[in-house]
Amino acid sequence: MTPTGSATVRNHSLLSSVRLLLTRRFGSFWVGSLLSNLGTWMQQVAEPWLILSMSGSSFLLGLDAFAMDAPVWILTLLGGVLADRRDRSKVIAFFQTIQMLCPILLVLLILTRTIHVWMIIGLSLIVGITDALSMPAFQSIVPSIVAPNQIGTAIALNSTQFNLSRVLGPAIAGVVMARYGPVWCFGANALSYIPLLLTVYWIRVTRKADRRFAMSSGRPWFAEIRRIGRQPRLLGALCTVLVTSMFCGPLIAFSPVLIKHVFHSDASHFGQAIAAFGAGGLIGATGILAVEGRVDRIKLCSGAAVLYGALLTLVAVNRSLPLLSVLLVLCGAAMTASNTSANSILQYTAHDRIRGRTSSLYMLAMRGGLSLGNLVAAVSVTYLGVSHVFLINGIAAVLIHAWIYRKWVCATAAVVQQIPSSSEHTLVLGHEAGPQTAIALPAQKNVSKI
Repeated sequence: MTPTGSATVRNHSLLSSVRLLLTRRFGSFWVGSLLSNLGTWMQQVAEPWLILSMSGSSFLLGLDAFAMDAPVWILTLLGGVLADRRDRSKVIAFFQTIQMLCPILLVLLILTRTIHVWMIIGLSLIVGITDALSMPAFQSIVPSIVAPNQIGTAIALNSTQFNLSRVLGPAIAGVVMARYGPVWCFGANALSYIPLLLTVYWIRVTRKADRRFAMSSGRPWFAEIRRIGRQPRLLGALCTVLVTSMFCGPLIAFSPVLIKHVFHSDASHFGQAIAAFGAGGLIGATGILAVEGRVDRIKLCSGAAVLYGALLTLVAVNRSLPLLSVLLVLCGAAMTASNTSANSILQYTAHDRIRGRTSSLYMLAMRGGLSLGNLVAAVSVTYLGVSHVFLINGIAAVLIHAWIYRKWVCATAAVVQQIPSSSEHTLVLGHEAGPQTAIALPAQKNVSKI
């Protein structure tokens, strides 16, 4: 493709993104989610700093992060079934309303001076439970409100608003905490739920329930989840997200320890560090929009994951605060490029009937991996120090991702080779650099797995 042709395709991709943002349903959802995530990231800065200030314990910091992510292991598959069997708008509204009560209670506890660390961790557990049950519906509602050929663009745009909030939220939180204290961050988070709830109610997605997968018979819907996991293309994406979350995810949770104990700085620099990570995520999401439909998602997903692990090792040995911000920008870009590519692979492949369950597996890999990674890091940091833990995790991530990529490509190629001799079941896998690829999956034989 000539440079002029490449620029034309890129401009067309960006123009399509702008047009999608201007649509009534997706545009409203995008703005409502952005405002909600702004409040979330303000609390994500205030809460760990508050715990570290109250206890001085990196273990309790990791335990709080674990409490928020651990329920995913038990409940997210149920959340996926709810997303497929119930009105997704109602599922989101119900659980997000319960979640909104948590920052309100934190504000009351701080103002009455009755706050204790165990209370914060307990409320984080409630947030984790409601997240596990509502996030599959939240993830799967995006493809439900756009045309099939807009799914990739919609996912990238949704990632853009998430990372934009990750830039603005921590930056605002750093200023607010320095001047007024953390209670204002929790209050802002409580208010931020209102536009999201109003938007979700307004864009109501009407769906017919699929009676073939009744919740009363657990075997059929669980068999559908197992069938999703047997597809090498999807399994590779899920494994990549899981490893990234387990080994690289603790970078965010333990940034307060890094800033306070290694760089001997304050909450404002912690906010700047998280904002730098979000800025990188925004760059990564924008880059995905620019190359949508023209880059092999498997290579992009794995390559960005390997880069993230390599960058984490540099964060571990770095002792310059300005350079830390640069490294965090690159980390954010790499993580977003990898996870967004993986999510696109999953959402393009899944039929709307099982989209909630597919999203639940993505959330299980991402949030479940974070919970395990944060719990292990909570113990390791106590004995080894945060820099040594980041160094070990970064090296392990690079090696494991390289192995996953090799297995992923080989397994996918093996399935493609079965096309001439297989005719039982055809699955359309969505757009790559070329046309859509239809892969035939044998009905009576398991596909090779990673």
